[in-house]
Amino acid sequence: MNNDFLTDYRKGSEIHRQVRQWAKKTIKPGMTLTEIAEGIEDSVRALTGHDGLTEGDSLLGGMGFPCGVSLNNCAAHYTPNAGNKMVLKYEDVMKVDFGVHVNGRIVDSAFTMTFDPVYDPLLAAVKDATNTGIKEAGIDVRMCDIGAAIQEVMESYEVEIGGTTYPVKAIRNLNGHNINPFQIHGGKSVPIVKSTDQTKMEEGETFAIETFGSTGKGYVHDDMEVSHYAKIVDAPNVALRLTSASRLLKVINKNFGTLPFCRRYLDRLGQDKYLLGLNNLVSSGLVEAYPPLVDIKGSYTAQFEHTILLRPTCKEVVSRGNDY
Repeated sequence: MNNDFLTDYRKGSEIHRQVRQWAKKTIKPGMTLTEIAEGIEDSVRALTGHDGLTEGDSLLGGMGFPCGVSLNNCAAHYTPNAGNKMVLKYEDVMKVDFGVHVNGRIVDSAFTMTFDPVYDPLLAAVKDATNTGIKEAGIDVRMCDIGAAIQEVMESYEVEIGGTTYPVKAIRNLNGHNINPFQIHGGKSVPIVKSTDQTKMEEGETFAIETFGSTGKGYVHDDMEVSHYAKIVDAPNVALRLTSASRLLKVINKNFGTLPFCRRYLDRLGQDKYLLGLNNLVSSGLVEAYPPLVDIKGSYTAQFEHTILLRPTCKEVVSRGNDY
């Protein structure tokens, strides 16, 4: 682990702490999800010193992935597309998940915002579960052991909402993951329920330890309009018949590489009428679409997440702050 690696990770983490401090102070019911997401993204770009508007600039630093503002039963991968008019309400449970990257070193950290104290036990369960995952993680530790510990802590909580008591369930098909340069999901998964996964964490790896709790089924499925996309890391060389698709692929390569992006990021680069081309890149196996992930209607989900560095002599929870 060279010094540049640590310098980049610590710089990205400090930016994440400053931006989330601003976000927690600023975000209030009545704001649109677009204002919230853009406020966070513009702050990250300002602090990294990369507005991402000139070609290749966002590959040097800036957003590690789009700012997620997933509400209530939606657990992840929701960010507004153009024209979205959704407004944050007092009774909403919002997962704020954003990444900061410096030279491709992605800090991935998330928290949950609520305004109604009725949800406090749900948030406490997930925060406790994430901290348990962080505590259990380490060099040579098996994934199955981490998942079992997380689930045991998470599912010891319950939350009363509107006179009904719900057990908090770990969302069994969501997990943490390792992080590679310019690649948010590196191929290793950190389960948040018990499993038989004997894979071990290794020295020098970087992991996002994230847990999700739900008052619903504890299982998510794809739903709603897609906003998040990423170029596939080892994408094949495909002959694209659609001119708009090959044009768009050039824009993606030059501005995002394999970093995740959303439709608003294409809009701000001045791209328009790109949906046909984008869908063609997805169906050609060059770009992956990441639809929002939701539990059953009427349920509430929460998330907390940190990035950890498995250094030879210590486990550095690089995104830790005095907030979470």
